[in-house]
Parts: sequence; structure tokens; C-alpha cells
Amino acid sequence: MAETKLKSQSLLHDHGISHSQINFNLGAEELYAEALSRGEGTLASNEALVVSTGKFTGRSPKDKYIVRHPESEKHVWWGTVNRDISEENFEKLYKKMVAAMNEKELFVADLFAGADPAFRLPIRVINEYAWHNLFCHQLFIRPNPAELAEHRPQFTIIDVPSVKADPATDGTTSSTFIVLNLEKGLILIGGTEYAGEMKKSIFTTLNYLLPLKGVMPMHCSANIGEKGDTAIFFGLSGTGKTTLSADPKRRLIGDDEHGWSDHGVFNFEGGCYAKCIKLSKENEPEIWSAIRRGSVLENVVLGENGIPDYDDTSKTENTRAAYPLHFISNSVEPSVGGHPKNIVFLTADAFGVLPPISRLSKEQALYHFISGYTAKLAGTERGVTEPEPNFSTCYGAPFMVHHPNVYADLLGKKIEEHDVKCWLVNTGWTGGAYGVGKRMNLPFTRAMVNAALAGELDNVKTNVDPFFGLHIPESVPNVPTEILNPRDTWSDKDAYDREAKELASKFVENFKKYEVGTAEEIRNAGPKG
Repeated sequence: MAETKLKSQSLLHDHGISHSQINFNLGAEELYAEALSRGEGTLASNEALVVSTGKFTGRSPKDKYIVRHPESEKHVWWGTVNRDISEENFEKLYKKMVAAMNEKELFVADLFAGADPAFRLPIRVINEYAWHNLFCHQLFIRPNPAELAEHRPQFTIIDVPSVKADPATDGTTSSTFIVLNLEKGLILIGGTEYAGEMKKSIFTTLNYLLPLKGVMPMHCSANIGEKGDTAIFFGLSGTGKTTLSADPKRRLIGDDEHGWSDHGVFNFEGGCYAKCIKLSKENEPEIWSAIRRGSVLENVVLGENGIPDYDDTSKTENTRAAYPLHFISNSVEPSVGGHPKNIVFLTADAFGVLPPISRLSKEQALYHFISGYTAKLAGTERGVTEPEPNFSTCYGAPFMVHHPNVYADLLGKKIEEHDVKCWLVNTGWTGGAYGVGKRMNLPFTRAMVNAALAGELDNVKTNVDPFFGLHIPESVPNVPTEILNPRDTWSDKDAYDREAKELASKFVENFKKYEVGTAEEIRNAGPKG
């Protein structure tokens, strides 16, 4: 261990970090104790560490940059998502970070991203907060002692929230910055305490690296059934990826980020990052039980006797729990699976017009994958006062470095090669739009997903939705037939027709930006508007 520490120390010297207040590769218990002793968090009644992320309770996508470089710039889909920053401005920020780190006690963790050894990325995380280092320790893949001795980081995250950029001189738009230098293998994060920036910066990195190797990176959860059948669940935050993949009858591969190679599916992470809003033991027993000593609760309000109040949104709707994968009792170790038999695309449609489950052709699947639709609700972001359509390319636009067609082409080839069945599942509203209708019943959604994965819907007769062209099953075991066609759940049928036509037109308008370079059969697989 001493030899490993010396090697790690010498690698930090390469960054100009020379002082001795560096804590290398502490275990979860040590980091937990450090965070408490430094006043970075408090204890909940379930012994989870409760922390506040300060001003930022979510990611800052407008403050993310990629250093423009001749080697990588030809692959990057530049624009509002992938903003460029010069090498010169990167170096200014880097020097600020190094100067600050030499005046602070630091916590360093050597970890992996990618459960498949053929594609795993050795990473290093350098933090000024012990709880940030604990967060990464629990969410990434932890090396065993032999792997740790040979560990050499290919990418290093330097996360120092107290360092702020000066937009006037540093080429940023605010004091917050998340900067990826793909050539140097460095990620700089400053001006924000939100820990999710570290997790997603590595996901962004893998979204750049893996397609160049023919591997499909995916913003999805994954699980595996008793017969070895793998299923993956694409979806944006709040659509149910974590909830629906944590199924007591299936083993969890992972809840958020995966790759799909010629070997099958593999988790990028060693932990889970679950939304806590409205969490209950009855509806999500696996997640409820996973939140315990060693877990990190972000922005969760504590009630009497330190009991977490998961219904309290006074700090944010985006309350989170971070815990290692093995805290889920039926997780897979190592977190890999075979080629998927089913793909489920999740959406939380606040307009109440999409069916709770529908079968997709390959072309429809790719259309919905490129569209990446869900809805934003009032209060979830500043300025959002009523439900808005949210189209996030490939169900993860902020993390997609290449053009969307790169990912769509990879997914289409794999769907065809492995004869994968595809489904669209609406976990949003039924019987009317948000404010009139009600949220889809979770046990019914589980029953629909379970029936699809078990093959029980393969031969069920379907009806074609006139607005979206979706194939809606006429019956699903253990689900009331009257909720399957969304129009039937509305008391005002004309209002449904108007709302459905309006949403269909927004799909069409959004897809115009992807028409160039997208196959005609995919373009024609969407709503008609």
C-alpha cells in the first residue's frame, strides 16, 4: 500500500500538486467519518450521510465545455450542447485549480468506469470535500488491491468547488465551469458543489470514446431475468429508469449508464444515483433498503428524530441518494449481462396523451430514441410554470458528444443483429394532462413492463394510435383494459384529440433538426403532425 501511495503521489506531482495533505484511496467508512468530522454533512436516522449541494441542486449544462483540439474536434457535434473553449483558457483554469489545491487538504480516489475489463476506463478523482470523494467511491467501480497497485488513470477529475472562473478573462459564461480536455485526459469542475457533475463528466467522456471503438454508450438502466434475458430502460430523469429496473424478480445490472459491446451489456458504474422524491418503502422497497450507512443523501430534508422526509421539496425536486450497487440485494456482480431481448423507452408524458405501453418497430424505436421525449413539470426548473415538452436527443443530449446519428446507427445495428423487441412506456399522466389527470399507477406500469419482458404481449392484438402510429395492446395481464388506450381515459374526447395533435406536431417540429442524414424510413416512423 505504501508503494502504491508513492506512485500516486508522483502522479500528482505531474499536476504540480506537491504538499502532503493528501488522503489517498480512503475506504467508505473513513470518508464517511471525515465528512462528519469536517462538518460537511449530518446523519439521518438510517445512518445515511445527508449533505447540501448549496446553490446548485442540479447540473449546469450551459457551463460545460470541451477543449477544441485538432484530434477530437472533427468528431464533436459542436453547438449549444457541446460548447468549445480554447486551450489557452483551459490552461488558465487549470492553473487556478492547481494553486487552490496546493493550499487545501485533498481526497484522492483511483477508480474505474466500465465493468467490462475490455472497455473499462481507469480514472482518478481529486476532491476538496470528503463527501464528494465518498460519492465517487460509491458510484464508480472500486478496484481490488491488485488492480489498485497497477492503476494508472487515463482521465482525472479535479473537482474544487471553491474555485470560480472569471468570465471576463477565462472564456466562460459564469463562475461555474465543467471543462473536458479529451486530449490531456483532464476534467476540471469548479464553482458548483453538485456531485452529479463528476458522474456525468465521465459519462460524457465515455460517450466520446466508446463509439470510436464500435461500442454503444447508453443513458439507461439494465436488469436481467431468471432465464438470463437482459432488458434495458432508456429514459430521462424522473421517467422511472431506476425505479423500474430495481425489480425484486429480476437482478439489477445498473440504474443509469451502460455500454453495449459485441460481448453484451455492461454497467459503467459501481453504484446507483436514485431520485428520492416521493420515495416510499411500499413502492420502491429495494431503493428504500439501500439507503443506509455509507449512502449519501443530497438535499433531503430531515424531519423529527432525523427521519428523511422524502416528500419535502423545499430544497429541490431533485433530491438524490448515492449508494454502491451491492446495497441492492439482487444486483449482479460483476455488473454485466448478455445482449438485450427487450428495450423499453420511458417517457413521463405530462400531457396525458401517450399510451401507457405500446409496441415499436425498429424504425419507430430509432425515431423515439433520437427524439428522447419526456415533459418538464412546473417547478422543476426556473421559469417553468406549466408542463413543457422536453426533447433530449438519445435520452441524454447533455452527454452526447458525437452527432445523434452516430448513436442511432449503432443502436439500429444492434437491434437488428439481436432481434430486440422495443416498447414505449408512458409513466406520466392518464385521464387528462397534469393538473387534471393523475400519474400512472406504478403497480400497473410494473405489470405492463413485466408482461412485455416475459413475452406475454408478443402475440396480443394491437390497435394503432391515429396520432402517433403506436401499436397499443388490447389487453395486458393484471392491468385494467380501460386504461390502455389513453383517449378512453379522458372524459372530454375532443380535448384529448386537440392535446394529442398538438404534441404530435411538436414531435415533428423537433425532428426537423435531425432530418439531414437520417434514413427516410426513420423519418417516416414518427407522428404525422
